Amino acid sequence: MGGHQNGIRDARDGFPAFISAVEQAKPDIWMFENVRGLMYRNKDYLDAVIAELEGLGYVVEFKLLNAVNHGVPQNRERVIVVGHRGEFHYPVHQAKRVTAGDALTDLATQVHADSKFLTDSMDTYVAKYEKASSCITPRDLHLDRPARTVTCRNLAGATGDMHRVVLPDGRRRRLTKREGARLQSFPDWFEFQGSETSCFNQIGNAVPPLLAYCIAGSFREYLQSSTRLDDAGVGRRRHPAQLQLLAA
Repeated sequence: MGGHQNGIRDARDGFPAFISAVEQAKPDIWMFENVRGLMYRNKDYLDAVIAELEGLGYVVEFKLLNAVNHGVPQNRERVIVVGHRGEFHYPVHQAKRVTAGDALTDLATQVHADSKFLTDSMDTYVAKYEKASSCITPRDLHLDRPARTVTCRNLAGATGDMHRVVLPDGRRRRLTKREGARLQSFPDWFEFQGSETSCFNQIGNAVPPLLAYCIAGSFREYLQSSTRLDDAGVGRRRHPAQLQLLAA
Protein backbone atom coordinates (compact mmCIF):
# COMPACT_ATOMS: atom_id res chain seq x y z
CA MET A 1 0.00 0.00 0.00
CA GLY A 2 3.03 2.29 0.19
CA GLY A 3 4.68 3.90 -2.80
CA HIS A 4 2.10 4.72 -5.46
CA GLN A 5 -0.78 3.76 -3.13
CA ASN A 6 -2.74 2.04 -5.90
CA GLY A 7 -4.70 -0.10 -3.46
CA ILE A 8 -6.33 -3.12 -5.05
CA ARG A 9 -4.70 -2.24 -8.39
CA ASP A 10 -1.25 -2.67 -6.87
CA ALA A 11 0.45 -5.81 -8.18
CA ARG A 12 2.07 -6.21 -4.76
CA ASP A 13 -1.31 -6.57 -3.09
CA GLY A 14 -1.05 -9.34 -0.52
CA PHE A 15 -4.49 -9.01 1.06
CA PRO A 16 -6.22 -11.77 -0.96
CA ALA A 17 -3.55 -14.23 0.23
CA PHE A 18 -3.88 -12.93 3.80
CA ILE A 19 -7.67 -13.31 3.77
CA SER A 20 -7.32 -16.82 2.37
CA ALA A 21 -4.84 -17.74 5.12
CA VAL A 22 -7.20 -16.46 7.83
CA GLU A 23 -10.08 -18.38 6.30
CA GLN A 24 -8.10 -21.61 6.26
CA ALA A 25 -6.26 -21.35 9.58
CA LYS A 26 -9.08 -19.72 11.58
CA PRO A 27 -6.73 -18.21 14.21
CA ASP A 28 -8.13 -16.88 17.46
CA ILE A 29 -6.51 -13.51 16.72
CA TRP A 30 -4.57 -12.03 13.80
CA MET A 31 -3.17 -8.68 12.69
CA PHE A 32 -1.58 -6.83 9.81
CA GLU A 33 0.08 -3.44 9.55
CA ASN A 34 0.33 -0.93 6.74
CA VAL A 35 1.14 2.69 5.98
CA ARG A 36 -1.20 5.44 7.18
CA GLY A 37 -2.37 6.12 3.61
CA LEU A 38 -4.47 2.97 3.83
CA MET A 39 -6.82 4.90 6.15
CA TYR A 40 -7.18 7.84 3.79
CA ARG A 41 -6.38 7.58 0.10
CA ASN A 42 -7.16 3.84 0.11
CA LYS A 43 -9.89 3.86 2.76
CA ASP A 44 -12.46 2.35 0.38
CA TYR A 45 -10.17 -0.61 -0.14
CA LEU A 46 -9.58 -0.94 3.60
CA ASP A 47 -13.37 -0.97 4.06
CA ALA A 48 -13.59 -3.82 1.55
CA VAL A 49 -10.81 -5.82 3.25
CA ILE A 50 -12.39 -5.31 6.67
CA ALA A 51 -15.80 -6.45 5.34
CA GLU A 52 -14.22 -9.64 3.97
CA LEU A 53 -12.51 -10.40 7.27
CA GLU A 54 -15.59 -9.59 9.33
CA GLY A 55 -17.45 -12.06 7.15
CA LEU A 56 -15.12 -14.76 8.46
CA GLY A 57 -16.48 -14.21 11.97
CA TYR A 58 -14.15 -11.65 13.51
CA VAL A 59 -14.38 -8.35 15.29
CA VAL A 60 -12.04 -6.20 13.22
CA GLU A 61 -10.52 -3.06 14.72
CA PHE A 62 -7.86 -0.70 13.50
CA LYS A 63 -5.83 2.09 15.01
CA LEU A 64 -3.13 4.45 13.83
CA LEU A 65 -0.10 3.93 16.08
CA ASN A 66 3.00 6.10 16.15
CA ALA A 67 6.11 4.12 17.02
CA VAL A 68 7.48 7.14 18.89
CA ASN A 69 4.89 6.48 21.61
CA HIS A 70 6.23 2.98 22.17
CA GLY A 71 9.94 3.44 22.81
CA VAL A 72 11.09 3.89 19.20
CA PRO A 73 13.27 7.00 18.56
CA GLN A 74 11.35 7.86 15.42
CA ASN A 75 8.03 9.30 14.30
CA ARG A 76 6.57 6.41 12.32
CA GLU A 77 2.81 6.07 11.90
CA ARG A 78 1.36 2.72 10.91
CA VAL A 79 -2.15 1.36 10.72
CA ILE A 80 -2.49 -1.71 12.94
CA VAL A 81 -5.52 -3.85 12.04
CA VAL A 82 -6.49 -6.61 14.46
CA GLY A 83 -9.13 -9.31 14.16
CA HIS A 84 -10.34 -11.23 17.21
CA ARG A 85 -13.36 -12.74 18.97
CA GLY A 86 -13.05 -11.22 22.42
CA GLU A 87 -11.68 -8.02 23.96
CA PHE A 88 -8.48 -6.58 22.53
CA HIS A 89 -6.69 -3.52 23.88
CA TYR A 90 -4.03 -1.68 21.93
CA PRO A 91 -0.79 -0.88 23.82
CA VAL A 92 -0.83 2.30 25.88
CA HIS A 93 1.51 5.21 25.20
CA GLN A 94 4.80 5.34 27.05
CA ALA A 95 5.41 8.55 28.94
CA LYS A 96 9.00 9.15 27.84
CA ARG A 97 9.97 9.69 24.23
CA VAL A 98 13.37 8.46 23.11
CA THR A 99 15.34 10.92 21.01
CA ALA A 100 17.65 10.22 18.10
CA GLY A 101 20.53 11.25 20.33
CA ASP A 102 19.48 8.74 22.98
CA ALA A 103 19.57 6.00 20.37
CA LEU A 104 22.73 6.92 18.48
CA THR A 105 24.76 8.21 21.46
CA ASP A 106 28.37 8.79 20.35
CA LEU A 107 27.85 7.21 16.91
CA ALA A 108 26.32 10.47 15.71
CA THR A 109 29.55 12.41 16.15
CA GLN A 110 31.92 9.82 14.73
CA VAL A 111 33.38 9.24 11.30
CA HIS A 112 33.05 5.59 10.35
CA ALA A 113 34.86 3.48 7.81
CA ASP A 114 31.73 3.40 5.66
CA SER A 115 30.81 7.09 6.13
CA LYS A 116 29.48 8.84 3.04
CA PHE A 117 29.74 12.62 3.14
CA LEU A 118 27.55 15.09 1.31
CA THR A 119 29.42 16.84 -1.49
CA ASP A 120 29.06 20.52 -2.34
CA SER A 121 26.70 19.65 -5.18
CA MET A 122 24.60 17.50 -2.85
CA ASP A 123 24.44 20.32 -0.30
CA THR A 124 23.20 22.63 -3.06
CA TYR A 125 20.62 20.08 -4.17
CA VAL A 126 19.38 19.57 -0.61
CA ALA A 127 19.06 23.34 -0.12
CA LYS A 128 16.96 23.64 -3.29
CA TYR A 129 14.85 20.67 -2.25
CA GLU A 130 14.14 22.13 1.18
CA LYS A 131 13.30 25.54 -0.29
CA ALA A 132 10.91 24.00 -2.80
CA SER A 133 9.36 21.91 -0.01
CA SER A 134 8.96 25.00 2.20
CA CYS A 135 10.96 23.31 4.97
CA ILE A 136 11.06 25.55 8.04
CA THR A 137 13.54 23.33 9.87
CA PRO A 138 16.41 21.68 7.97
CA ARG A 139 15.82 17.96 7.58
CA ASP A 140 19.10 17.01 9.18
CA LEU A 141 18.90 14.54 12.04
CA HIS A 142 18.16 16.52 15.22
CA LEU A 143 19.58 14.67 18.18
CA ASP A 144 17.34 16.38 20.73
CA ARG A 145 14.14 14.90 19.33
CA PRO A 146 12.89 11.68 17.72
CA ALA A 147 13.86 11.20 14.08
CA ARG A 148 11.47 11.56 11.20
CA THR A 149 10.28 8.35 9.54
CA VAL A 150 13.04 6.02 8.40
CA THR A 151 12.41 4.59 4.92
CA CYS A 152 14.38 2.63 2.35
CA ARG A 153 14.55 5.73 0.19
CA ASN A 154 15.86 8.19 2.75
CA LEU A 155 18.44 5.71 4.04
CA ALA A 156 19.79 4.20 0.83
CA GLY A 157 19.40 7.03 -1.67
CA ALA A 158 21.28 10.30 -2.05
CA THR A 159 18.01 12.21 -2.23
CA GLY A 160 16.86 15.60 -1.03
CA ASP A 161 15.15 14.10 2.01
CA MET A 162 17.90 11.60 2.90
CA HIS A 163 18.70 11.13 6.55
CA ARG A 164 21.99 12.85 7.39
CA VAL A 165 23.82 13.87 10.54
CA VAL A 166 25.79 17.07 11.08
CA LEU A 167 29.25 16.45 12.55
CA PRO A 168 30.90 18.83 15.05
CA ASP A 169 33.13 20.18 12.24
CA GLY A 170 30.08 21.13 10.15
CA ARG A 171 30.34 18.34 7.62
CA ARG A 172 27.23 16.32 6.90
CA ARG A 173 27.17 12.60 6.26
CA ARG A 174 24.54 10.02 5.51
CA LEU A 175 23.52 7.54 8.17
CA THR A 176 25.25 4.19 8.42
CA LYS A 177 23.39 0.90 8.49
CA ARG A 178 23.87 0.59 12.25
CA GLU A 179 22.54 4.12 12.85
CA GLY A 180 19.48 3.43 10.71
CA ALA A 181 18.94 0.19 12.59
CA ARG A 182 19.14 1.96 15.95
CA LEU A 183 16.52 4.49 14.84
CA GLN A 184 14.31 1.50 14.08
CA SER A 185 15.08 0.14 17.60
CA PHE A 186 17.07 -2.90 16.43
CA PRO A 187 19.64 -4.10 18.98
CA ASP A 188 23.27 -3.86 17.93
CA TRP A 189 23.66 -7.66 17.91
CA PHE A 190 21.12 -7.99 15.09
CA GLU A 191 22.91 -8.55 11.78
CA PHE A 192 21.56 -7.70 8.33
CA GLN A 193 22.68 -9.77 5.36
CA GLY A 194 23.25 -8.70 1.76
CA SER A 195 24.48 -5.61 -0.05
CA GLU A 196 24.35 -2.20 1.54
CA THR A 197 21.23 -1.31 -0.45
CA SER A 198 19.59 -4.60 0.54
CA CYS A 199 20.38 -3.96 4.21
CA PHE A 200 18.94 -0.45 4.04
CA ASN A 201 15.80 -1.91 2.44
CA GLN A 202 15.51 -4.46 5.24
CA ILE A 203 15.87 -1.72 7.84
CA GLY A 204 13.52 0.75 6.18
CA ASN A 205 10.77 -1.83 5.54
CA ALA A 206 10.85 -3.35 9.02
CA VAL A 207 8.30 -3.01 11.77
CA PRO A 208 10.33 -1.48 14.62
CA PRO A 209 11.06 -4.31 17.09
CA LEU A 210 10.02 -2.26 20.13
CA LEU A 211 6.66 -1.44 18.53
CA ALA A 212 6.21 -5.11 17.66
CA TYR A 213 7.07 -6.01 21.26
CA CYS A 214 4.36 -3.69 22.61
CA ILE A 215 1.77 -5.10 20.22
CA ALA A 216 2.83 -8.62 21.19
CA GLY A 217 2.12 -7.69 24.80
CA SER A 218 -1.45 -6.81 23.85
CA PHE A 219 -1.74 -10.16 22.04
CA ARG A 220 -0.50 -11.98 25.12
CA GLU A 221 -3.11 -10.25 27.29
CA TYR A 222 -5.82 -11.23 24.83
CA LEU A 223 -4.71 -14.87 24.65
CA GLN A 224 -4.54 -15.10 28.45
CA SER A 225 -8.06 -13.74 28.75
CA SER A 226 -11.03 -16.09 28.85
CA THR A 227 -13.40 -13.52 27.33
CA ARG A 228 -14.72 -14.72 23.97
CA LEU A 229 -17.79 -13.64 22.04
CA ASP A 230 -20.38 -15.85 20.38
CA ASP A 231 -21.46 -15.17 16.80
CA ALA A 232 -24.15 -12.72 17.91
CA GLY A 233 -21.65 -10.82 20.04
CA VAL A 234 -19.20 -10.61 17.18
CA GLY A 235 -21.96 -9.33 14.92
CA ARG A 236 -22.86 -6.55 17.34
CA ARG A 237 -19.25 -5.37 17.38
CA ARG A 238 -19.03 -4.82 13.65
CA HIS A 239 -18.48 -1.26 12.43
CA PRO A 240 -19.32 -1.19 8.72
CA ALA A 241 -19.14 2.58 8.54
CA GLN A 242 -16.19 3.24 10.85
CA LEU A 243 -14.01 4.70 8.11
CA GLN A 244 -16.65 7.30 7.32
CA LEU A 245 -15.55 9.08 10.50
CA LEU A 246 -12.22 9.83 8.83
CA ALA A 247 -13.94 11.82 6.11
CA ALA A 248 -15.81 14.02 8.59
